[in-house]
Amino acid sequence: MSAVSTPPPTARADGPAASGAPTAASPPAPASARRDAEATKAAILRAVRYLLARHAHADITLKAVAERAGVSPPLILKYFGNKDALFARVMSFEADADALLDAPVAELGRHMVRHVVSSQRERGADPLLRIAFAPLHGEQGDILRANFRTQVTERLTARLDGADAAVRAELAVAAVLGLGVMYGLARGDELRALPTESIVDRYGPTVQAHLTGGPAGGPAGAAPPPRG
Repeated sequence: MSAVSTPPPTARADGPAASGAPTAASPPAPASARRDAEATKAAILRAVRYLLARHAHADITLKAVAERAGVSPPLILKYFGNKDALFARVMSFEADADALLDAPVAELGRHMVRHVVSSQRERGADPLLRIAFAPLHGEQGDILRANFRTQVTERLTARLDGADAAVRAELAVAAVLGLGVMYGLARGDELRALPTESIVDRYGPTVQAHLTGGPAGGPAGAAPPPRG
């Protein structure tokens, strides 16, 4: 008895294959899904920063990061690729410095203050404050400090004039770091109650004085005193 072959099923006459109409492209992800993805990435980065301040790089596992962030390890791999790429992202200040220094020098003090306060209020994150948690010893602390120096303070120094540009850049960065500590860590009630622009009006000139020199920051161009 010969086998009977069954012809493959044909598409319905009213289906897309029969009509030749192109299939619809997948709709773009809704805004809420994009926000959720960004929130998840931020939680993962916060978890790594928390663990780096307390443990050696080699001792931190993706499982520990996932547990701290409240996600699964595969989700970390989906967003960041691998552990090395994730830790490189955490140890870099490049993107943060892009936003922090994105203004002409004459307006930079106010911009830096506004950016620090807005980052704290809108995202619950500070663009620079994680340097305060850099371990005093160990490779990861050395990397964080080297990145901070080259990507933030030296980059700012290159935009300033005068023989004392380097020290003025460090003082300006110290000023916004102090603001971040008082706002985000000490959580000063009076400071947090002020509108953002009020903080900018009060504190922006202090930062600007270091950037361009003046009564509060000393004359621009003066050589720093010898180190004792």
